[in-house]
Amino acid sequence: MAEFIFALLSLFALFALAMNRAPLRLWALAAAVFTLCAEMGLVHGHLHRPVLTLWALLGWLIAGALFALSYKDLRRKYVTLPAYRALKGAMPIISETEREALQAGTVGWDAELFGGTPDWAKLRRVAPITLTAEERAFLDGPTVELCKRLNDWRIRHELHDIPDDIWRFVCDNGFLGMLISKQHGGLGFSAQAQSLILGKISSRSPDGVTIVMVPNSLGPGELIEKYGTDAQKEHFLPRLARGEEIPCFALTGPFSGSDAASMRDIGIVTRGLHEGKETLGLRLTWDKRYITLAPKATLLGLAFRLFDPENLLGRGEDVGITLALVPTDHPGVEIGRRHLPAGASFPNGPTRGRDVFIPIDWIIGGAERAGQGWRMLMSCLAAGRSISLPATSAAAAKSMLRTSTAYARIRKQFNLPIGFMEGVEEPLARMVEAAYELEAARAVTASMVSAGEKPAVISALLKYVSTERMRQSVNDALDIHGGRGICDGPSNYIQGAYQMVPVGITVEGANILTR
Repeated sequence: MAEFIFALLSLFALFALAMNRAPLRLWALAAAVFTLCAEMGLVHGHLHRPVLTLWALLGWLIAGALFALSYKDLRRKYVTLPAYRALKGAMPIISETEREALQAGTVGWDAELFGGTPDWAKLRRVAPITLTAEERAFLDGPTVELCKRLNDWRIRHELHDIPDDIWRFVCDNGFLGMLISKQHGGLGFSAQAQSLILGKISSRSPDGVTIVMVPNSLGPGELIEKYGTDAQKEHFLPRLARGEEIPCFALTGPFSGSDAASMRDIGIVTRGLHEGKETLGLRLTWDKRYITLAPKATLLGLAFRLFDPENLLGRGEDVGITLALVPTDHPGVEIGRRHLPAGASFPNGPTRGRDVFIPIDWIIGGAERAGQGWRMLMSCLAAGRSISLPATSAAAAKSMLRTSTAYARIRKQFNLPIGFMEGVEEPLARMVEAAYELEAARAVTASMVSAGEKPAVISALLKYVSTERMRQSVNDALDIHGGRGICDGPSNYIQGAYQMVPVGITVEGANILTR
């Protein structure tokens, strides 16, 4: 009994020291007390004079080492510096693009969480779901009307495309300008409003939400809003907000997927003719694929590596990754055949160009922003990842839960609703958990973005977790429905989400690499 009590007290002391991040001197004192107790037989409940054993000697050495390391100079000289040198030699060299990716975004409450001392009161201070009257009216008005007009079966089975009347409605009602400020003709909605609108549309049609989601995430609109020149903002933003320009953003290529910085698309600073006049510009060659909205786009946002062999910009030969705006009807721009991603019907396809000359002021932000493309992308990615995919994933999880619980109640086998069977109760429980979890994560993160944060770490984790939990929920729903979910048709409310699962898993950083 004495041994059990001593072990219990020792464990309690260990956890108390660890949870309170006790200084090394307290750890040394604890080790000394434990060793002394062992020497005097208190471990076994038999008190006697101290007896120095091999284990006791080891305990005193540990206590002494901990006490010595409590002095900062000794710790730095004999522990920190040797460890740093060893790790420095073992770790690969971080490139400039990798460094920019690591430093992108902001760090908030997540730093406390990973630091081991989260301030839960700070998390509770995150603003609850709040919408302005205008945002609420848009959610209850045009968004509901769009959902009524979307026919998922017609889109993905009969037309294999988004109907023109849907495009007109989306453009006329400002859906493409939710991200753009009112100053430049957009709606200027908060991240929370965008998230709720996208979630509502995706519950009706995964293809339909894509044409709204892409222009309101990482792309020309957001990049011009944050980094564009005054002329670019005045010209493009109102046109993008009204749907007069359909944007796409070309980043992924045959040799660069998740490692987008390894792109082989290049631009050369040179002089050439534009509209009959010789001007300083770029000669571009690119080959991009998997570009959403490319077959429908009128404005191409292009990422490439810029070189200046004649040093015309005065920044050396390798200027770096740069972003430019290229009209899709510009001479030399090619839009290839449409891809068919997992049977989905939203516009997606490749784009190419060889020796396409554009003026220097088509760079987003002008010549001053040449070489800053990767930093610009990483800065915008943190916010974008926090909105679109978490919104659609949470909506899918809630939609699958709603239909599956209803089906499990009315579908009977062996004169019993299948929802009462343990084999069905288990996936239903998982779906309930996923729906609450994803909705909570979506709402909190969207509120953080609305408050001005760009949570790089949280957004990456949320993208991975939300799409994986969404995949599990869709698979569980299909298991519960059985043949009802497998046989496709106008009344099948699962197949649209099931076909789009791989898209969410893959885009904005494939999950298999993101983790």
